Amino acid sequence: MNISALLSKIDEFAWGPWLLVIMVGTGIYLTVRTKFLQFDKFGYAMKNTLGKITSKQKAGIGEITPFQAVTTALAGTVGVGSVAGATGAIAIGGPGAVFWMWVSALFGMVTKYFEVTLAVRFRERNEKGEWAGGPMYYIKNGLGKKWNFLAVFFCIFGGLACIGTGGMTQINSIATSVNTFIDSLSNGFTKAHTISFMGQKAPIVSIIIGASIAVLVALILLGGVKRIGSVTEKLVPFMAVVYVAACIAVVVGNANIIGEVFRWIFVCAFKPKSVMGGAVGSTMMIAMSKGIGRGVFSNEAGLGSAPMAHATTSEKNPVKQGLFGIFEVFMATFVICTLTALVVLSGIYRLYGKGVHFNWGKNAGTELVSRAFGTVIGDRLGSAVVAVGIALFALSTILGWALYGSRCWGFLFGKKAETAFYVVFVAGIFFGSFLKLDVVWTVSDIFNAFMALPNLIAVLALSPVVIKLTKDHFSPSSSGSIAVQSHKKAG
Repeated sequence: MNISALLSKIDEFAWGPWLLVIMVGTGIYLTVRTKFLQFDKFGYAMKNTLGKITSKQKAGIGEITPFQAVTTALAGTVGVGSVAGATGAIAIGGPGAVFWMWVSALFGMVTKYFEVTLAVRFRERNEKGEWAGGPMYYIKNGLGKKWNFLAVFFCIFGGLACIGTGGMTQINSIATSVNTFIDSLSNGFTKAHTISFMGQKAPIVSIIIGASIAVLVALILLGGVKRIGSVTEKLVPFMAVVYVAACIAVVVGNANIIGEVFRWIFVCAFKPKSVMGGAVGSTMMIAMSKGIGRGVFSNEAGLGSAPMAHATTSEKNPVKQGLFGIFEVFMATFVICTLTALVVLSGIYRLYGKGVHFNWGKNAGTELVSRAFGTVIGDRLGSAVVAVGIALFALSTILGWALYGSRCWGFLFGKKAETAFYVVFVAGIFFGSFLKLDVVWTVSDIFNAFMALPNLIAVLALSPVVIKLTKDHFSPSSSGSIAVQSHKKAG
């Protein structure tokens, strides 16, 4: 067995049913303990998150506004996984995977609420006076020193995953989508114009893209967390509006078959063979595992990544910031992923005669999304929409995960190590634009699974803290202000 095959086996085990059961099980347990908070307080959560996005917000030294915190977290969450991830789940698990993606998100909302609340509750100031938080800090400050090995475990795998998941694979997606779009206009321009680099032929366009974005990201990272927040608060809403508008245009254009698409989703969630026949993936368990797995990949509930961004907020009330966790999962899965799924499934219906001739067992990605868009707005415009969408999503993800990685390295090696991480991260962006990254994708996927475990253990162990904070916040006598213990500076 070669290295690639071995890593694939490890990845298959790491994201196997046992981890998905733990993730969904955690969400179900926390849902029951909070008396179905994400459903009971959904309106309140939307009013106090989405409803206050346009309000004026101020942040002090070493802080970013609550909205900047959520856009930074969304930058890391609503990435390529929301487009290619949803498409891959459908291609492998069938239309029913979308249903199980929704199920995982319903419970993932409360899991992320707990993560974000804990991040603000147990954060501390670092050497530069910036707020630092996340799983490693709520393990350290919430569970105590004897559990510090879990914090180290999380940071090791989180720091390494950031370079692959957040940097190299994202820039590779940008380069690939842009090359595809250019080739659709010029009949193979990028394939004809290559140079030999590091033992392989690399498209000149990819190298230019990698170098340009590496420089751009470096300039943004030099400005620290406040500049990251400033960029993401402008980039994330813009990219969401553009992509959502394009998806709605396709859904409206295919309105006459959307009813059939929803029938596919619900029927295939339990009886895939009724639509997919004997195709690979035509079992309920595969639809369930792919839907839940890709759902977690798209909204990151349970991974422990987004809390590191939320910890930098100027918001003092952990519960108020925690509500953004509910909003994030809703936005990533129920809006972006669902619209992507409707576009893809309606495209399959149009292109492949109700799906009968579609190769469901093939792991399709952005190319299938482009073709689906093309059924309504034309192939070239469809390719352009996907290229722009992927570029914006991936760039925002790069910025979000750059912050996560720096926090992990800073916790392990001190604040000065964050600069070293940025150097490695930016170099990874350049090389990731043209290298073959099959192994990087797989290894990063494994690291993501391993960083989720210590986070989920901490969330469950500290759940009584969040439950008490939640009760205090929503009690009739509460003024909506919760006193939060301050922790000593990091380092």
